[in-house]
Amino acid sequence: MYIIIIGAGDIGTPLIDIATQSGNEVVVIERDEGRANQAANQFDCLVLHADATTKDTLIDAGAERADALISTTDQDATNVMTCLLAKEFKIPAILSVVHNPEHMGLFEQIGVNTMENPQQLIADYLYRAVARPAIVDYMRIGEEAEVFEITVTDGAPVAGKTLQEAAQAGLLTDEMLVVAIERDENEHPITPRGNTVIKVGDLLTVYSGVGADPEITDIFGHYEDHADF
Repeated sequence: MYIIIIGAGDIGTPLIDIATQSGNEVVVIERDEGRANQAANQFDCLVLHADATTKDTLIDAGAERADALISTTDQDATNVMTCLLAKEFKIPAILSVVHNPEHMGLFEQIGVNTMENPQQLIADYLYRAVARPAIVDYMRIGEEAEVFEITVTDGAPVAGKTLQEAAQAGLLTDEMLVVAIERDENEHPITPRGNTVIKVGDLLTVYSGVGADPEITDIFGHYEDHADF
């Protein structure tokens, strides 16, 4: 792909690294001269020391043929202006970081895909790791639903049961779905069926429409999440 990345700061720099390492043609626009020079020296891509909120800069960056533009600056106003210009060039994929949640609606109104402030996401993730140690990894979906990974412990209520038996016993409700099972002796993840047996040590990927509350993690043999935070 031909990707234009706005900003070579804390968010933009690792993104540039990933995009270039993946073989994409990347153009970086960075207003700060020091950051622009550092990016030019570090990565195999074109770096423009310029203001991304001007149309001429995007023309110089090849916006007419870009497949995607990602704005990563620490200023929502700059990101909005850049994305509006990108829409004029009809760039197919436009994505922006949003630092202030109150501005999320504005980006949605102009039809831009958004990502919440990554620093806030990291903070939430770190707190979750302390408050909910049973959860290996998770992703929130909407207000309540979550997809999470959890290991089945010895003595877990679901251990030794098929998915169908666990559902019949009321352990797995209609709001829950086991999406995948990783097992040490299997090279690839198991796609679960009704007759699939849940074993101790299995790493399950679970969808829960009501989140991963302690009552949910109890099912998999984790009772440590009842600590108060």
